[in-house]
Amino acid sequence: MKPEDSRSIPELFSDAIGQLAKLVGNEFELARAELSEKVNQLGRGVAMIGAGAVLMIPALVLLLFAAAAGLIQAGLSQPISYLVVGVVAAIVSAALILIGKNRLSGDTLKPSVTLEQVERDKMAVKEMVR
Repeated sequence: MKPEDSRSIPELFSDAIGQLAKLVGNEFELARAELSEKVNQLGRGVAMIGAGAVLMIPALVLLLFAAAAGLIQAGLSQPISYLVVGVVAAIVSAALILIGKNRLSGDTLKPSVTLEQVERDKMAVKEMVR
């Protein structure tokens, strides 16, 4: 084997291309693994939201009826009590939906580790080519 400092330019270029190909292959593996993890995370999140919603509906109905009954006993008429409780429940549910939507946004599910590694690799390739 030749000493490192006596290798020809084609040999050095060939080694650099081989290392670049290996680097790209590693990046694809990293991206595939991270995307798989993100898809699993998304599926678990959606399943938990669904299970929570199914269990929460009957509890909320009972709580809303209890709140309306409390307002009726406090002196409000039945229609006004139901309207007040309904409006408050609608506002709270809208806020929860917006929070859940933000947690499932593209930024939180973006494969950030892979993107950072690709940026570092681009810098390494630029240094290699110099």
